[in-house]
Amino acid sequence: MKKLYIIMFSMVFLACGNEKNNEVEVVSTEEDHDHITITKAQFDSEKMVFGNLSEFDFNESINVNGMIDVPPQNKSSISTFIGGYITKTPLLIGNEVKKGQLLVTLQNPEYVEIQQNYLEVAEQLNYLKSEFNRQKTLFDEQITSEKNYLKAESSYKSNLAHYNGLRKKLQMMNISPQRVEQGQISSSINLYAPIEGYVTKVNVSNGSFVSPSDVIMEIVDTDHIHLELSVFEKDIMKVKKGQKILFQIPEASEDTFTAEVHLVGTTIDDKNRQVKVHGHVDNEDANFIVGMFVEAEIISESATKMGLPKEALITLEDGSTYILALVEERDNIFHFEKIKLNIGKTSEDAVEITNSGDIKNRKILVKGLGMLLSDSEGGHSH
Repeated sequence: MKKLYIIMFSMVFLACGNEKNNEVEVVSTEEDHDHITITKAQFDSEKMVFGNLSEFDFNESINVNGMIDVPPQNKSSISTFIGGYITKTPLLIGNEVKKGQLLVTLQNPEYVEIQQNYLEVAEQLNYLKSEFNRQKTLFDEQITSEKNYLKAESSYKSNLAHYNGLRKKLQMMNISPQRVEQGQISSSINLYAPIEGYVTKVNVSNGSFVSPSDVIMEIVDTDHIHLELSVFEKDIMKVKKGQKILFQIPEASEDTFTAEVHLVGTTIDDKNRQVKVHGHVDNEDANFIVGMFVEAEIISESATKMGLPKEALITLEDGSTYILALVEERDNIFHFEKIKLNIGKTSEDAVEITNSGDIKNRKILVKGLGMLLSDSEGGHSH
């Protein structure tokens, strides 16, 4: 029995020895002050990537808010010169209209009275003109007195002014004076589109009465979209014509669009101490809608500097910043050294390296540092 125990113990010992000999040694990440080693397996599993010092654009910008808008000449409010009742309104919000297209029809007995007055004045004008010419001939031949001649001249010219005034009023009402003179009197008038664009507001319905102060509808021509930005007084001296604008529409898209400063206002709003800045959009074919809120950056200064992506940096609790530069690769092990950086300008994705000479032409670990930061203790910030 004792011999059996010895044999079993020997077998267990041999089995343990064989298992130990079959183990695969994995070199873990080791940190020795300024030097770190990483195995090829760790490098691949963490999807680490090498990079080099390269050029980045570093901008100084002014953050502003604003909206999508169009120039005043691309926006038209439709109203009537003389009030009336709406009898026809075929358009809805969003309809596209061409210049000169019928928008609404109005009706009012007053339109008839104006045409009647014009027709009466036109008929009377013919008589007064004939009488004026007759009196002028008689006066020239010294047959009639100057008083009769001046009276005829006054009556004719007064009636002519009345005639021209009514004629202009008919034209403003889109009624043809020639048709009225032919006896064609209408009780309705039509309003036509003064510009091409899209209907953005409709404030009436059939049967409603509108006065000259009422806006019946609004048309906007979106062929020329621009930015209307508000810049605070403290920043306005940095804004110049031709500067680049980066803007987003946070409620509608995550894309970033570009524009250019075209006009800078010359007055400050007394209430909010802001100045209006007008920007021309580079891509006017984008699906912008007038009135959209925008968040924008006006690039006041731009410079190209040598730098690195932010994800390549290791920042310690004392505020110092380092990168890992490759020393050598041997036996599937990467040997790195930590190099301290002097940081200059920063952008959203990169930082300027002012001591770039220290890492010029070096292979730098720019991606996959998450494991190193999470494994380190006491010195590294996350």
